[in-house]
Amino acid sequence: MSAFPLRLLSAALALAVGGDAACADVRSEVLARAPALREIIFAVRKPNDRDGHWYANFSYYGPDESRVAYLPGGRLCKLDLTSGLVTTLIDDPQGGIRDPVLNHDASRIVFAWRQGAGPHYHLHECRLDGSGLRQLTDGPWDDFEPSHLPDGGLVFVSSRCKRWVGCWLTQVATLHRCDADGRNIEPLSANLEQDNTPWPLPDGRVLYQRWEYIDRSQVHYHHLWTTNPDGTNQMIYYGNQSPGVVMIDAKPVPASDQVVSIFSPGHGQNEHAGQVVTLSPRLGPDDQTAVRVINPEPAFRDPWALASDAFLVARGPELLAMNGKGATAPLFTLSESERQAGFWVHEPRPVLPRPLENIIARHSDPAQATGRLILSNILDGRNMQGVKPGEIRKLLVLEPLPKPVNYTGGMDPLTYGGSFTLERVVGTVPVEADGSAYLELPARRSFFFVALDEHDLAVKRMQSFLTVQPGEVTSCIGCHEQRTRTSQPPLNLKALERPPSVITPVPGVPEVFDFPRDIQPILDAACVACHDYDPSASGGPCAGKLILTGDRGPMFSHSYFMLTIAGLFSDGRNRAQSNYAPRTLGSAASRLLQLIDGSHYGATVTPHQASMLRLWIDAAATYPGTYAALGTGMIGGYEENQPVHTDLAWPSTRAAAQVLEARCATCHSGKGAPPLPRALSDERGTSFWQPKIPDRTHVTSRHLVFNLSRPEKSMILLAPLARTAGGYQLCRRPDDPAPVFSSTSDPDYRKLLAMVTAGKRDLDTITRFDMPNFKPRAAYIREMKRYGILPAELPPGAPVDPYLTDQRYWQSLWHQPTPALH
Repeated sequence: MSAFPLRLLSAALALAVGGDAACADVRSEVLARAPALREIIFAVRKPNDRDGHWYANFSYYGPDESRVAYLPGGRLCKLDLTSGLVTTLIDDPQGGIRDPVLNHDASRIVFAWRQGAGPHYHLHECRLDGSGLRQLTDGPWDDFEPSHLPDGGLVFVSSRCKRWVGCWLTQVATLHRCDADGRNIEPLSANLEQDNTPWPLPDGRVLYQRWEYIDRSQVHYHHLWTTNPDGTNQMIYYGNQSPGVVMIDAKPVPASDQVVSIFSPGHGQNEHAGQVVTLSPRLGPDDQTAVRVINPEPAFRDPWALASDAFLVARGPELLAMNGKGATAPLFTLSESERQAGFWVHEPRPVLPRPLENIIARHSDPAQATGRLILSNILDGRNMQGVKPGEIRKLLVLEPLPKPVNYTGGMDPLTYGGSFTLERVVGTVPVEADGSAYLELPARRSFFFVALDEHDLAVKRMQSFLTVQPGEVTSCIGCHEQRTRTSQPPLNLKALERPPSVITPVPGVPEVFDFPRDIQPILDAACVACHDYDPSASGGPCAGKLILTGDRGPMFSHSYFMLTIAGLFSDGRNRAQSNYAPRTLGSAASRLLQLIDGSHYGATVTPHQASMLRLWIDAAATYPGTYAALGTGMIGGYEENQPVHTDLAWPSTRAAAQVLEARCATCHSGKGAPPLPRALSDERGTSFWQPKIPDRTHVTSRHLVFNLSRPEKSMILLAPLARTAGGYQLCRRPDDPAPVFSSTSDPDYRKLLAMVTAGKRDLDTITRFDMPNFKPRAAYIREMKRYGILPAELPPGAPVDPYLTDQRYWQSLWHQPTPALH
C-alpha cells in the first residue's frame, strides 16, 4: 500500500467501530436513513481463493484451459429485513451467480449467471420473485457487472474484447453496452486491461474502475474514470496520480456530490475487498483530502450508500449495515455449513426505486471509421518546464497492442524489467507553431503520444492512453494537464485552420519492432567489430565491458540484455512513476543514440538506421516482435510465479553446479564479486522484477554468462580461462595468481562447457521466435482459433506465421463502420 492510503488509514484508525453491544443501535441507525427499505437482494458464491487477484474470477487460465478462475455453487437471494427470512430466487449448485442490480423502479433484477457446469457468465433478468427469467446475452464470452442506464440500456464488462491481462494468466473484461433485451452489444472501451464495476452518476456519466499501465508499474494504477454511456468523453475521475490502491465498486451517495467506493490496498485483494471510503470530485482528481475513510479494515466489499452516513456492505459471509463512523451491525450471516464450504455474501442491493439519471445524448456514430482530437497547446501542462514554444514539432502516435493470451506475471520475454506489451508505430502528425494539433484517429483503439522535437527525439511521453469513439470530436488542453481543468475555448488555433491531420506512417520502418530482425543488424554493422567476444585490438576484451552480439542467452540475446543493464536506452521500466520531466524518458535520454554519431571511436549509422533506433526505443524497446514468443524459447522463466522449463535436473547442470561451487564460490559469494548462477535457469544475483539500470551486478546474470549460440564463447568459460588458451583470465583465486582454468582440457572446464552445450541443444529443440522452425505454443494456437484468426481445422504442428497471425488478430479488433444502432 502506498503512502496515500496509509495516510488515510492512520487518520481513520481512531474511529470507533461498534462492537456487539452497539449492533442493534447501528442497525436501527442505518435502516432509519432508508425507512422504505424492506428487502435486500444479494448473491452467494465462493471466491476464487486460489488466486488473490481482484479480477481473477471468471473464465480459464492461459496455460491450461481446464483450470478455471471460479468455483461451483451460487445463489440469488432476497432478504426480508422484517422477518429475517431469506428467499432463494435461483439456486445453482454447479454454477455461479454474481452482480445483481435492480432497475430504476426496483421491479426487475439483472444479474450474471454461469449456468451449471457451463464456462461463461451471461446476463439474465428476472422479477423480484424470480419469475419471468430470461437470458439476455450469450456466446463464448463472459458478461458481468451490469448496471442500468437512464436511456434504458445496460452497461457491463465483457471478455468480448478478446484479450488477456498483460501481467497475469487470465482474461480481460472491458466496458460494453447493450439494449435492455441484450441486443446491439457494442464496445465502449479499448483498454488493454480490466475495466470494472460501471455505474451511472446522477449527471448521466458512467463511473468505473480503469486499470492501465503504459510503460509504468503494472500494479499501481487502477483508479476511477468516467465516460459517457456511448463511450465518448473518457476522463479521469479520481486517483491517477495516487498509485498503490485499487479504487473500485464506486457508486453515488444520495443527495450529495460524493461517491462511496472500495479502496482495495496495493494491487487489490480477492473479490475487491478493501476499505470503505467516500470521496468528492470537487477538489479535482488528485486532491487526497477529498477522500474520507469510513472504515479502515481492508475486508469490506460491494458498498451501497443509503445516505451519506448509512451503508450496506458485504464482509466474508456477512451482510452488514455500516454507519458514517464505520461501526457495523450484521443484517444476515450465512449458515455454519455454508461458511465451512467457503461461501461468501456478495453485492447487497436495496430493493428501493432510485431517481433516473440525466440522459446524455449520443455523440458517437458507429457509421464513422474515425474520431477527431483537438490539442490546444502542448506546452500547457504539468512538468513541462524548460520546453520552449515551437520546440515540439510532431506527435508520434503509438498503439499499445493487446495480448491474445498470456502465461506469466512478468514481462518476459518481451523486455527485461520494462514494458509488458508490444507497441505499434502508427505514424506522426504535425504540431503547429502555437502548440496546437488537430488529428484524426481510428475509432475504438488505444493510442498514446510522444512529443518529438525537430530531430525526432522524444521531449515528453504519455504513460496513459486515450480512445476516440466513431464520429467523436474531443479535445485536451496540453501535455499531461489536469484532465478536469477547463480553459478558454480552442479558438484561433493554427491547427483548426486546416482539416484534421491524417496520421502519416514513418517510411521504411516496421509497425512493430523485432529486435533480432530490425535492430541487431544495425549493431552488427556499427558496433560488433569492437563489441564482440574476441579480444580487441588494444589487447583487452571488450566483452568485459559491453557485448553487442546477437548470441542467444537462456531468454534474451546478449546484445538486448546488455543494452538494458547498461542503461543505454531509457524506457519507463516497471516503476510506480509517471509524468517524467521533459527529455528524461525515451530517445532523447538514451545514450545509445549519442554513441552512434561518430564521437565514439568513429561509430556511425545511416540516417535510416538512426531513425530505426530512435523509434525502437520510443516504442518501448521490446525484444520479440510477436506475442507468439510468450512462453516459448526460454530455459528458465516463470508461470504463475513458479519456475518452468528449468535445467536443474539435467546431469550436465548438476555436474557443472558442483564445479561452480568448488572452484568459483570462494570469490562469487555475493560479498565480493557478484554471485554466479549455478544453472542456465538460475536467477541468482539478479533482480528480474525490478532491475536497477545500470547495474554492474548483472554482468554475472545467467542472461549474459551463458552463450547458447556459441557455447565456447560463454563468459562463464572465458572469464576463468587463461589468455594463452583463448580466455580472458579475469578470474583469479585470492591466494593464487594463476588462472582458474589453464587450458580447455581441464575436466572442470569441460563440465561447464557440457552444461552450456546441453542448453544449446535444448534451445535448438524448443526453438525461439527468431529461429528456424519456430512453433508457437499450443495455447496461442488455441486462442487464435477461438478468435477465428486461424482455421479451426488447422492440424497440430502445422506451420504458422506468428507475425502475420498477430497482425490479423489485432486487425480483427478494429472498429468496422456499421449503420447507427439507435
